[in-house]
Formats: sequence, structure tokens, C-alpha cells
Amino acid sequence: MKLPAFQDLIIFENDDYIVINKPPFLATLDERVGGAPNILRLARQHYDDIQACHRLDKETSGALALAKNPEAYRNLAMQFEDRKVRKVYHAVGWGVHHFDGLRVERNIETTTKGKARLAPGGKHAETLVRTLETFARHTLFECLPVTGRMHQIRLHLMYLQAPIVGDKMYGGEDFYLSTLKRKFNMKEGEEEQPFIKRFALHARQLTFAGLDGEPISVEAEYPKDFRVLVDTLRQYS
Repeated sequence: MKLPAFQDLIIFENDDYIVINKPPFLATLDERVGGAPNILRLARQHYDDIQACHRLDKETSGALALAKNPEAYRNLAMQFEDRKVRKVYHAVGWGVHHFDGLRVERNIETTTKGKARLAPGGKHAETLVRTLETFARHTLFECLPVTGRMHQIRLHLMYLQAPIVGDKMYGGEDFYLSTLKRKFNMKEGEEEQPFIKRFALHARQLTFAGLDGEPISVEAEYPKDFRVLVDTLRQYS
């Protein structure tokens, strides 16, 4: 993939913090092996002391906060620890569901190789789920994670039998346009590709307090793949 210019990702900046709209397919931090590009490496080309205050999965897009100095980092790290940061995610899930502020409380434990699972003996995990829009075979959800466990939203939507489109790790199949479009024809010799080539999860909004105590609330627009997916589902509803 072509690397974006870090400055083009910034959607909020003050003396202490930067919030970016993270593109999909780019990790937040160094991964376990190799020296692949990531958000923190891009940021440190411009800001020497910058630190990521949290992380998004590599495939997840959206609002990601970075701190420009150690005091700002400590301030936001404490807010995450005390569950004072408001995080809003949008996800496209399989099936038509009508949830209005449904509270999901199912414990999560991490397993080997970067996976997690629902398990009674795991750590407490809590997510609020609300339906934003329904389509012919899918639903657009707003998800507010109260806790911050690994793959929490993905697992909790799977538990609700509404796995995220493209999230094959947790029960979500790929979406193909041919399933909705009656007269869908491929050119000879071509193979149909999934409509979105990742799981459809986007960090829509992030709200926290700055060093002066004043609230900072930033909204991240959908990236092209997520926006086109939603628009297409609307078109064929």
C-alpha cells in the first residue's frame, strides 16, 4: 500500500495532542515481527517525543489519539485506565437487528497468536450497542465500549449473532455485491472480490479531557471503503 503523509491524517491538533483519522491496513505500533511501517513511525518523522495513547487494530480505521509530550501522555493514559474516555465505533454487521442501547456484558480472555474469546473466567468486558440503520441483510451499528478488551466489539457483535462484515476470525463472512445485485456479471476469467477487503469497523468519535480539563471531542469521517459499503447497502435495500 502507498503510505499516507502523516500530516494529511491529522483531524485535530493542539499543543499537547494530535488526533488522526487512521487509515485501514496500517498498524498503530510495531508488530511482533519485522519493521513494517506504522502510525508511530510516521508520526516520529515530524514529532520527536510523540506517543500513541491507545491503539486500533491494523484493519480498523478512525480516530486515534497521540500525545506530544510525557505529561499529556500520562493525562490521557489515566483517563483510559479510569474509563473516562468516550469511544464511539461504527460497524456493519450481518443480519437485520434492532438494538436500542443494548448492554452486552461477556467476559473476554486473550488466547495465543493475537486472538481472543468469550470465556466466563476472562476479564469483564462491557459494550453498549445501538442500531443506526438497517438494510436488506445487514445493520449499521453504533458501539460504545465501556471497557477496552482485545477485539471486544468484534466478539460482542459475534455473541449477538451480528458478526462484522469481513471479520472471518469471529464469524463474519465477506460481502459480495453479487448477493444483492441481480444482474451482476463478471468478465470472463475474472473472480469476484469481496466488496470490502477488511472487517467493517471504524472508530467514529473520541472524547477526552485536555490538560486544562476542557473536553476535546473529535469525529473521524468514514474512509472510502467503509463509506462506499454503507452507500451500496442503502442503494440495494
